[in-house]
Amino acid sequence: MKGKILVSLFALPFAGVGVWMLWSVSSTLYDAWQMEDWAQVEATLTAAGYETHSGDDSLTFEAYARYNYEYEGRRYSGDRVGIASGADNIGGYQQEIGRNLQSAHSNGERILVYVDPEEPSQSIIDRGVRWGLIGFKMIFVIVFGGVGFGLLIVVWRAPKEKDEADPLYADKPWLLNDDWQSATIRSGSRMAMWGAWAFTILWNAISIAMPFLAYREISENGNWIALIALLFPLVGISLLAWAIRRTMEWRRFGPAPVTLDPFPGSIGGHVGGTIDLNLPFDPNAKFELTLTNIHSYMSGSGKNRSRKEKAEWQDRILAHAEPGGKGTRLTFRFDVPEALHASDAEQEDSYHQWRLNLGAELPGADLDRAYEIPVYATGMQSRFLSSRAVENARRAQGMLDDQSVRKLVNLDYGAVGKRMVYPMGRYLSSSIGGFLVGVIFAGAGWYLITEEGQRVFGGIFGGVGALIAVWCLYMILNSLEVTQTSTGIMTVRRLLGIPIKRTELRSDAIVELTKHTNFQTQSGGKHIIYYKIHAIDRDGNKHIVGEGFKGESQADAAIQLIGREFGILGARRSPESRDSEDDLLGPEVLG
Repeated sequence: MKGKILVSLFALPFAGVGVWMLWSVSSTLYDAWQMEDWAQVEATLTAAGYETHSGDDSLTFEAYARYNYEYEGRRYSGDRVGIASGADNIGGYQQEIGRNLQSAHSNGERILVYVDPEEPSQSIIDRGVRWGLIGFKMIFVIVFGGVGFGLLIVVWRAPKEKDEADPLYADKPWLLNDDWQSATIRSGSRMAMWGAWAFTILWNAISIAMPFLAYREISENGNWIALIALLFPLVGISLLAWAIRRTMEWRRFGPAPVTLDPFPGSIGGHVGGTIDLNLPFDPNAKFELTLTNIHSYMSGSGKNRSRKEKAEWQDRILAHAEPGGKGTRLTFRFDVPEALHASDAEQEDSYHQWRLNLGAELPGADLDRAYEIPVYATGMQSRFLSSRAVENARRAQGMLDDQSVRKLVNLDYGAVGKRMVYPMGRYLSSSIGGFLVGVIFAGAGWYLITEEGQRVFGGIFGGVGALIAVWCLYMILNSLEVTQTSTGIMTVRRLLGIPIKRTELRSDAIVELTKHTNFQTQSGGKHIIYYKIHAIDRDGNKHIVGEGFKGESQADAAIQLIGREFGILGARRSPESRDSEDDLLGPEVLG
């Protein structure tokens, strides 16, 4: 309770700022609406201009005016310029209207003011809404109010802390997590939907004033570079489309929880279960599941601390789909190797988690779900899953992996035997983003050196960016050719078609084929681990004979294909993939 009170005391000032700014915005819009019916009359200025106020780090401006006017035969005086009172430096509004009023006063010109017919002593010069100022205040409403009320909601809805010393949790540590009290686990789709809307609203609240500010900057100062500001609302439109897609996905498929069998999932055993979808059964629909063991940790120090994720193991399978009580039932089972990290029920600075991603491309809204599931080293096997469904899914996955590998590898016949070509551009989608980031960093470093004279910092900044860009460019432009020879295999690495490395290996010198992680990419909560295939010779040297395979199952399929097509696999297989290969390789390959 003491902790909740302390957090609440911290959150209340943030919530108060949000409420105050919301009241200010609301009152401004209400006043503007009320003033639509005010009468327009002429007035004579007695004083006008603008004042400059010095702050700690900036200057603010406030336009002022005093004027006299007549309404229905009676004389009145007023001094209200705009709806919002006080000084600010949002755009050039205060200076512009102050100069205009000062010019009118100097030239003896009369101006137009708006008068409240019901209370003629109330008047104003400019009854227009300053949308730039509204947008600025909305930042405080959403950011400060969101933080304040968000903390209050989280802290007061948080479940009671559990005693880790309880013997129950020593034997069943997953029960420390309130989401893991039973075998039925809900996805984070609903939270992702609300998160998408929260971020979309925040971004658009910040960028709503950008077009108005850009227009003023271009029209008054001729600064066409201000058009860059229009990127912000364009991004806001994209975010709105993203939030709508998340909402459509949630409404179409509903909660779609996963029921684990065994519970919890097992390291050294099985991670399996069923998922019931509110979706009419379609035998042609393909539902892909990805299971990833992730290390989540804090990187950096001080204000630069940020959370990072690294995938340590991953596999993909096709779920077996059949008619179910709600429309479609999915059945799946992963065979998980030993020596992987178990889930951490309590998540602090550094922890491990297991994430199950479900995806399918369907007419209308695509299916996209993520489940954080408990996986521990229990060695348990599935007890209730249909063996037929599991075998059907495994067989379908084997065919899909084989097709995927053959699409990635161009297999044809050379002068002596078979040839596999891994063409340029196979890493295009995963490398283009890194290349653009590297170019931006390199450009920023060049600017710091040439324009700011920051040679050391700019050199480091630009050098790192250049290295990233060059490496990503190499990933895009290199190719690998594996050719069968009369005595074994030959590999040739090319860059833009020019050979840069050539190796030869006798078939009888190959001890085994192994898979190793090459690199990984991340998009949101989805990870992709890429694998390369090595041929290991008697001296323990590694020779790359395949690369660019996604997930363990696809890498295993690549090992089978390479061994089968080049006749080098025989009984020499890597221990970590031997079991999966035995299930799918025929006796003619194993012999």
